[in-house]
Amino acid sequence: MALERFSAAWREDYVANVARSHADGDACVFCTLAEEPVDESTGVIAKSALSFVVLNAFPYGSGHILVLPRRHVSALQELSDAEYEDYFLMVRRSVVALEAAYGPDGMNIGMNLGQAAGAGIPKHLHGHVLPRWLGDTNFMTTIGETRVLPESLESTWQKVHDHF
Repeated sequence: MALERFSAAWREDYVANVARSHADGDACVFCTLAEEPVDESTGVIAKSALSFVVLNAFPYGSGHILVLPRRHVSALQELSDAEYEDYFLMVRRSVVALEAAYGPDGMNIGMNLGQAAGAGIPKHLHGHVLPRWLGDTNFMTTIGETRVLPESLESTWQKVHDHF
């Protein structure tokens, strides 16, 4: 079965910038975002002393966000104890914000450590936090290999940011 495609031309600039940032020697997109202000235009939702939260530009579902250390590291064991604590406190804050914003039935929290594990940007450690609902899978994902998101990234940013 062929993969169905929906046009999302409005994301072209972002995708082009991410692709350029993955090239060897170029700046890390996450390091660039770590320096950006908390603002809807940047996608940065919240910051702490050593971590930050940003929208996932390619969300699996509504409310899908990323938690990252500010420092460019690729592995958990590279974090200092202070960074590790700050990072996981930010994961917890993210869960609380998503629960308040969306009222989900559950939550997925995950990390793909390294390229072989599926990390899209393996050189900068990041974790995924996303709300889930009973019955939130449907034929579009399972048969059509297509995801349908009922809200814009801007709407997600506003909902989640308001609860940090």
